Amino acid sequence: MNQRIPTQLLDSQAPTPARASLKQRGGLIHTRSFTGLFRTLRLSGAGVLFLLFFATLWLNWGDRQAVLWDLSESKFHIFGATFWPQDFILLSGLLIICAFGLFAITVFAGRVWCGYTCPQSTWTWLFMWCEKLTEGERNQRIKLDAAPWGLNKLLRRSAKHTLWLLISLLTGLTFVGYFTPVRPLAHELLTLQMGGVSLFWVLFFTGATYLNAGWLREAVCMHMCPYARFQSVMFDQDTLAVSYDSSRGENRGPRRREVDPAALGLGDCIDCQLCVQVCPTGIDIRDGLQMECIGCAACIDACDSIMTKMNYSHGLIRYASERELLGGTTHWLRPRLLGYVGVLVLMIGALGLALHERPMVSLDVNKDRGLFRENALGQIENIYTLKVINKTQHSQHYRLTLTGTDGGDAFELHGSSELALNAGEISDFPVSVALLAERPKSSSQPITFQIIDLDQPAIQSTATSRFVAPLNR
Repeated sequence: MNQRIPTQLLDSQAPTPARASLKQRGGLIHTRSFTGLFRTLRLSGAGVLFLLFFATLWLNWGDRQAVLWDLSESKFHIFGATFWPQDFILLSGLLIICAFGLFAITVFAGRVWCGYTCPQSTWTWLFMWCEKLTEGERNQRIKLDAAPWGLNKLLRRSAKHTLWLLISLLTGLTFVGYFTPVRPLAHELLTLQMGGVSLFWVLFFTGATYLNAGWLREAVCMHMCPYARFQSVMFDQDTLAVSYDSSRGENRGPRRREVDPAALGLGDCIDCQLCVQVCPTGIDIRDGLQMECIGCAACIDACDSIMTKMNYSHGLIRYASERELLGGTTHWLRPRLLGYVGVLVLMIGALGLALHERPMVSLDVNKDRGLFRENALGQIENIYTLKVINKTQHSQHYRLTLTGTDGGDAFELHGSSELALNAGEISDFPVSVALLAERPKSSSQPITFQIIDLDQPAIQSTATSRFVAPLNR
């Protein structure tokens, strides 16, 4: 017997989710200005981040830039510490810490990283401020979009894009300045003498900033950022997220402030659309939690301002968990959150220990391609090239020795056993090791080199290689 799937006719006049912007129809999002607690927190945090980003690279440490990833010398300076390619394992630890920190904050309070500290969001808010400064408030910008081109529109748009390009250029110059000394880089830019490679990267990051923060904006968060896709799998019923309390807000509708909404069968939501007008991604939070929500809490500030005017209590839109909205109590301490925090603390401790125990002298040993040779004394001899890096910020004197051979033959080091290196200096020097026994116990034996600072014995490093000798001769 044929079975038909029941259908339901849709009312073409049925209202769609309200969005007080043209984004739903493919237009631009024009956000409305607002004030509030979370906006103040976001601006304060953004101010600190901008200060760190734009000002740190202008600090000096001795005769060099305080923070500099020197690609030509393959080393990273951060104030008094210098890190080398051999220390890149520490970068892996730092990335793991960042990942678990992001996981922990997401489980606890959703996408607060996106709303408050993500560079894409931070620069987008800055560009939107420039838009307001040059083109006016939201309604003025909407009218300007619809108006035909004229002198007023041309001047306002030119001023906006000029500000965008200046901020983008400063951002690109600053970013490249962390990899190339910024003072000569800025001088080269101002005198139009910048080299091709530096100019390419400055223009590249200028263009990327201008495009992402000025034109793509919320499209990066909604369609390009992978975090928007996988962050939902870290949510649970106790995760705090920007939420609309439908049990309190419905039914929606306008009313006079002195009228009791219960008498009209209404909830606390007056359907003013302000929460939609301030949203940087153009969503209506009253439709429920959505992937596009970046957790910036702009809708909370806007709604609270209306609640104040209506003499209603705040919190119609607030950070709340799913369990709380269903009438339960949020569980603050739960296994998933404790697990992420535990791993985060463990990794921070491990990184701190690794930094504390990081050897301040590096020793690498490369054996000569020749297997062995016989010296003037008739001893079997192997040649090695030692690479020593002084990772400290001061000149150091070192002594090279051979350590235990694990019950093998006795060896003797020939050549210079002491060397002096300046701060950050790299030195390659050859040495030879002779076998003292007439007959080796094995054709290949491990041999360990040790280098130790003469003034600070705690600064030392070891490296192992192989000694090759013929069994019969």
